[in-house]
Amino acid sequence: MAQPDSKKIFFENLSGAGKAIAVLTSGGDAQGMNAAVRAVVRMGLYVGAKVYFIHEGYQGMVDGGENIREATWESVSSMLQVGGTVIGSARCKEFRTHEGRLKAALNLVQRGITNLCVIGGDGSLTGANLFREEWSGLLTELVEQGSIEADAVQKYSALHIVGMVGSIDNDFCGTDMTIGTDSALHRIIEVVDAIMTTAQSHQRTFVLEVMGRHCGYLALVSALACGADWVLIPEMPPEDGWEDKMCQKLSANRAGMKRLNIIIVAEGAIDQNNKPITTDYIKNLVVKCLGFDTRVTILGHVQRGGTPSAFDRILASRMGVEAVLALLETTANTPACVVSLCGNQSVRLPLMECVQMTQEVQKAMDEKRFEEAVKLRGRSFENNLKTYKLLAHRKPESELPISNFNVAVLNVGAPAAGMNAAVRSAVRVGISEGHKMFAVNDGFEGFCKGQIKEIKWADVGGWTGQGGSLLGTKRTLPAKHVDKIADQMRKHNINALLVIGGFEAFLSLLELLTARGKYDELCVPMVMVPATVSNNVPGSDLSIGADTALNAITTTCDRIKQSASGTKRRVFIIETMGGYCGYLASVGGLAAGADAAYIYEEPFDIRDLQANVEHLTEKMKTSIQRGLVLRNENSNENYTTDFIYQLYTEEGKGVFDCRKNVLGHMQQGGAPSPFDRNFGTKISAKAMQWISKKLVETFRQDEGRVFANTEDSCCLLGMRRRALVFQPVVQLKDETDFVHRIPKEQWWLKLRPLMKILAKYKTSYDVSDSGQLEHVMRNRPKELDASVAM
Repeated sequence: MAQPDSKKIFFENLSGAGKAIAVLTSGGDAQGMNAAVRAVVRMGLYVGAKVYFIHEGYQGMVDGGENIREATWESVSSMLQVGGTVIGSARCKEFRTHEGRLKAALNLVQRGITNLCVIGGDGSLTGANLFREEWSGLLTELVEQGSIEADAVQKYSALHIVGMVGSIDNDFCGTDMTIGTDSALHRIIEVVDAIMTTAQSHQRTFVLEVMGRHCGYLALVSALACGADWVLIPEMPPEDGWEDKMCQKLSANRAGMKRLNIIIVAEGAIDQNNKPITTDYIKNLVVKCLGFDTRVTILGHVQRGGTPSAFDRILASRMGVEAVLALLETTANTPACVVSLCGNQSVRLPLMECVQMTQEVQKAMDEKRFEEAVKLRGRSFENNLKTYKLLAHRKPESELPISNFNVAVLNVGAPAAGMNAAVRSAVRVGISEGHKMFAVNDGFEGFCKGQIKEIKWADVGGWTGQGGSLLGTKRTLPAKHVDKIADQMRKHNINALLVIGGFEAFLSLLELLTARGKYDELCVPMVMVPATVSNNVPGSDLSIGADTALNAITTTCDRIKQSASGTKRRVFIIETMGGYCGYLASVGGLAAGADAAYIYEEPFDIRDLQANVEHLTEKMKTSIQRGLVLRNENSNENYTTDFIYQLYTEEGKGVFDCRKNVLGHMQQGGAPSPFDRNFGTKISAKAMQWISKKLVETFRQDEGRVFANTEDSCCLLGMRRRALVFQPVVQLKDETDFVHRIPKEQWWLKLRPLMKILAKYKTSYDVSDSGQLEHVMRNRPKELDASVAM
């Protein structure tokens, strides 16, 4: 298949020949570690290096022997979907001693290993850095003992370390997300969603304890994702007298016809005096003060278990490949680095800078400098906390600013999981800003019919976990009904529009912008938030709903592959949604471990199909028993899913048999993933804050009305690499292929060679975007403050 042009093809410049790389997992396990191990092994082998497993973490490195084994391509097959770490993890007291590290150095030198990829938390990575600093001294000592030859000191003079953070707590500074965090959030939200139904039945209050001894990330984001009534985290202890305030809020919610209360507590939650706040204390408090039927649920190690989410598989695969690239590029003077995620981009940061900042957070908490601790946690954590406070705690009417502006919110296009979370966020932020919020049912079709009504704070309670679109959504564009829409805008005195939807929403804003010349009613601030499973909206790397769809594809592919576990040699052909956009097929293929993914953006012909069949045939003749091929629904009008299925069936005769599946609308349904709930909540809150700012800027005092007629008053809010950016829709026209309804350039195409490399294809890989070593920024530039990575 044709490849996108590469500015720099890595395997022509970087080679792993003659190098030995060892990979180990250390500390607590986290879902996605296996995906990282798989990526390191396969990328290492791909560039010609020898790759070793170190079983049982640092303990295995100290003990040596069978704990350090050479890895093969096949040895990491079928581990992508497995939780935990199949190479084992153990805490090792011996490695903390000089004698232990001396044993470890001997075991590595005997196998020629001078490149270490460590997957673990800050303790594991700190230990690796100490080992690196002592390396030359340890080798000298081994020569003096007669354990190694003198020339080994020169031959293995430097130990290179690259870290990946595997921790469900997301407690490591320098990265927006650590491997395992998203999967842990999935476990928490699954439990919360289940608890909500029983709590509602009996009008109960539930107190949930989640992991996070020193970090409240899981508690905070799960509270955001489920709309919890109260959350307690170690970084921001509640003010004195919080017990009365919490009970007042729980009581007010019940009085407002809410049948349940959810309180989420991080296991390390403390008060202003660093005294622990326990779940039992909260339960007894609620029972004593309010008399509510209250239950406690402690999630415990459930959060560590289960299958990794699509996000964690993709993150770990990207990080694993980046780690190998970093090891290939490192020199004796390069400091140990950690591969991190910033926004949607992988970056490399000095390991010890990150560790030191992580330790500073704990020091700030110990010294009761809590606001500083929140800032040190990073922009993602700080933004989550601000958004939670904005949405969870309603100000009294007397404290609300009076704006006298009316803002309408509507969904346009196909439904996408997370739309309801976005609407809830917009409504509550708008009310907090003093606006009167209006909900429009059934998109622009409902708008022209006058299906517009005021929506209040309590009306959107419990919306975050609901799939589909509760407002109703249609694909109808406004151009044909623009006169009626203008009438309704005038009738309800609508001063701004927030449109949540996919490509149709983008087209709608362009049409409304064009109609401004004829209708003054349309000269108001308008902003679009992208929400579509296809992820085909120009101006944004990600759309609300795409992560939920990816998880549906990944889970289904896992089950389909498992169905062949008792059958020898079977290939599955899976058709995904997406229109002409190949995002779901490509990124879903990477998450599910596909052998090929056919998409419109990368033209293919019969020769490519034949090459793929031959490649699979060769793999099937070894130990690989199952193959997975994804096809985007509009990838090619002639090479249909049926055609590809029949071709593989015919050409694979005698080697493998074939089955096909069309996933269809199951990709659009279901409860939204934690990522989509959080993404929808935060991006919509930011959109409403932009609207508030524009309303003030465009209000004409002399005329007593809003008049916005510039390009920058009709924008799309999208995620671009590391930041959320407002972009005038008219400026995005040149970036758009309107015939096929896709952006002309799509970032995820650079991930396709990664999928092929991990499936054992020889291909080119563009490393022009690979992370250069950066430094941890305490105060990031303003445009980077709006982290949307969870």
